[in-house]
Amino acid sequence: MNKITLLIHCKDRSNIIASVTNFIANEGGNIVYIDQHVDREQDIFFMRLESEFIEDSFSTNNFKELFKNTLANVFEMKWRIYSSATKPKMALFISKYDHCLYDLLGRYNSGELNLEIPFIISNHLDLKPIADNFKIPFYHIPVTKDTKEEAENKQLELLELHQIDFIVLARYMQIVSGKLIDKYPNKIINIHHSFLPAFVGAKPYHSAYKRGVKIIGATSHYVTEELDAGPIIEQDVAHVSHTHSIQDLIAKGRDLEKIVLANAVKLHSDRKVMVYNNKTVIFS
Repeated sequence: MNKITLLIHCKDRSNIIASVTNFIANEGGNIVYIDQHVDREQDIFFMRLESEFIEDSFSTNNFKELFKNTLANVFEMKWRIYSSATKPKMALFISKYDHCLYDLLGRYNSGELNLEIPFIISNHLDLKPIADNFKIPFYHIPVTKDTKEEAENKQLELLELHQIDFIVLARYMQIVSGKLIDKYPNKIINIHHSFLPAFVGAKPYHSAYKRGVKIIGATSHYVTEELDAGPIIEQDVAHVSHTHSIQDLIAKGRDLEKIVLANAVKLHSDRKVMVYNNKTVIFS
């Protein structure tokens, strides 16, 4: 059984869905999932489709070429086709916080995430025992103001060597430069609390506590050169009250960060996210 996922966006016009589904049927495919969305303001059509092909002779590369010449060029589509036979490769970047790392590796170990983790990179050695425990290669690449470019070059070498598809900053406490972002556009996922821009700095929960906030949250987004302003993949909030201490807020915040990041990673690795004009379309 060969299964593919097709992602499309283009200017909205009549007959797109019928043309795509008829093409799949003519190629011997059985559509098992289809969803679409039209952005009325931008007049852009989005579609995600999953299809199964039983024939052993099916070739993803041949299908891509035929789809390109038959439909994609006609409708001027931006499109991607993924085969379920290939799991995306994810690199984890970490520093000293371990809650997101433990959560992702636990989900990965249990088979919840449909991806591969060839290695973990950190600018500190603190969390190496966790990587060792999960039997995932760990690379220590220190980052200072003077060595940042050299460190990033080492990171890029590893990413290219292992043919990494996307990167997850699991509380990696360094700003990623444009060099890495350009290499992985909309393929670097970050997680942070949702107090920005109101409460900046190293202790946002302390600031939020002093202001008596009633909700706390977490946001996962793609990284762009504008800090913490990339397309949002997933968000969640929790209600708090005057009875909660600073430590309660931090604990709730970390729980949210774990869940939100894991959901964002799963959505991305399952090919359910489409980006357009710094916004995302998330399919179910």
